Amino acid sequence: MDTLAYLHLAETYETSTTDESSPEISWTKNQSGALMLVASFAMGSLNWCLPAAAALKKGHRNPQVASLQQKLRASGYFPQAATGYFGSVTEAAVKRFQQANGLKADGIVGAATLAALESTVGVSESSITTPPIPTSKSSLKRGDISDRVMSLQEKLQADGYYQGAITGNFDAATHEAVIQFQQANQLVADGIVGPRTSSVLTSSSRKLAASLPQKTTLEPFLAQQPQKPQNPVEIAPQSAAPPSSSQKMRLIKTISGKISPKSVVYSGNGLFFAQNMMYNHTITVYDRNYDLVKVIPDEVDLSKYGHSRFKGKYRGAPVEASFSHNGKYAWISNYQMYGPGFNNPGSDKCHPSQKTDKSFLYRINTETLKIDRVIPVGSVPKFVATSTDENLILVSNWCSWDLSVVDINQNKEIKRIKLGPYPRGIVVDAASETAYVAVMGSYNIAKVNLRDFSVQWLRNIGSSPRHLNIDPAGKYLYASLNGEGKIAKISLPQGNLVKKIATGNAPRSMVLSANGQTLYVVNYGEDTVSKVRTSDMKVLQKVKVEPDPIGITYDPETREVWVACYSGNIMIFQD
Repeated sequence: MDTLAYLHLAETYETSTTDESSPEISWTKNQSGALMLVASFAMGSLNWCLPAAAALKKGHRNPQVASLQQKLRASGYFPQAATGYFGSVTEAAVKRFQQANGLKADGIVGAATLAALESTVGVSESSITTPPIPTSKSSLKRGDISDRVMSLQEKLQADGYYQGAITGNFDAATHEAVIQFQQANQLVADGIVGPRTSSVLTSSSRKLAASLPQKTTLEPFLAQQPQKPQNPVEIAPQSAAPPSSSQKMRLIKTISGKISPKSVVYSGNGLFFAQNMMYNHTITVYDRNYDLVKVIPDEVDLSKYGHSRFKGKYRGAPVEASFSHNGKYAWISNYQMYGPGFNNPGSDKCHPSQKTDKSFLYRINTETLKIDRVIPVGSVPKFVATSTDENLILVSNWCSWDLSVVDINQNKEIKRIKLGPYPRGIVVDAASETAYVAVMGSYNIAKVNLRDFSVQWLRNIGSSPRHLNIDPAGKYLYASLNGEGKIAKISLPQGNLVKKIATGNAPRSMVLSANGQTLYVVNYGEDTVSKVRTSDMKVLQKVKVEPDPIGITYDPETREVWVACYSGNIMIFQD
């Protein structure tokens, strides 16, 4: 899930851990220069673990809440991205659903409410649109808190006047956005949304929606078994010039539907795999025509893959993917497993002493698009990387704090390397001699020798390194620093820091162009993607995307950048 990424610095600084997604947590220095962690939890107390059978209610925070919010969103009752936190907005959405379905409107999600909700969830989310601001005799003004304010913020954001979070709170930023809209449309600029302002804003939003690229949904494809796709490489351009500093990224397609993509990864042979976590329990596969090729469920019979102590069907939770370098196989990590025998799942805040459940790595044949291998790894596997010599698969295990080394030929894990708290991103050099692993609970990047599995360190790179890229020549390593909100450029092999830059709020995943001259970065905290020139680390362009951009990949044949937005969209940009 990776909605939280915790810095395990408590042993050194006697602090608590950090939240990867929360802007409320920051690093400061006291007067003596000692580092201290200042955390303010704006959304209430954390409730990390909840039994599957327990009712969901206000104050809970866990994957079940995120799944509930996805269902409410699909039913049209929850008009924002899933957060995993059951707050007042979620409670109000639940009550509206209960009232509409003849249930006790107490805002608590028990078995009856959940059953009714699952029976009403449609196949596609693409039909969900932002509702118009309800007409009312009362105007909206600063200090109001309601769903009407949430709708107002969404419309102002769509028109480019409001850049904040969709909270339903008519705060100072919303007030200023309303004034700017009113001034631009020759209205009385009083910051109050009366009937006239509401009418003009609704009209403006409709015009904007009509001008956007047409969305592609999954619905037409889910009802039928798709045929084996033709090789999309045959229709790709024979030669595509690399991206340049002068051209601008432009949106050409948005794919939506019953998806919650944590990542999207290009196979190298014309296919794109999106991993939809436990919220949809699928991997969705697309071709270069943006068509859905197949929906692959994460359900497997573990006993058929040599794991005889597990009887029956089990579900995973696809997080990340890595492809063999001929594109024949995809390796998929699963956040956790669901079924008998898996009773102690990991979370985003965990320690090896908790002995949380181990999970599995799936292999998918890209010709048949079927799972053909299932290999046990550590607890809460996150990132996956394939060595260029096709011999090893590396998996970072979030809760067991280690790196699984899987021998492809032996079809099993052959080594477990301890790295410390919260290993995440992995990249392997072209010679398959060295792997670099970002350890988010530190300031360091592990340098793993793939011959003898010894570990050296690139130290003090920056706070909470998350994602890594290496340039084609192997001269530079790029790291997103979650704890600082910056991107670091590091020279290899010495590991010297060259430069740090800020690309936007909460940079997460990144991808390099084929020539290594352009770096694309998703900024999770502000819903943007930045295009960076790597020679001088200059941000050339920043484009707005759908909420919660979390994954990104690049197709060198077409010069297209695919962006996975956790809120339920994949956006494709031409560069």
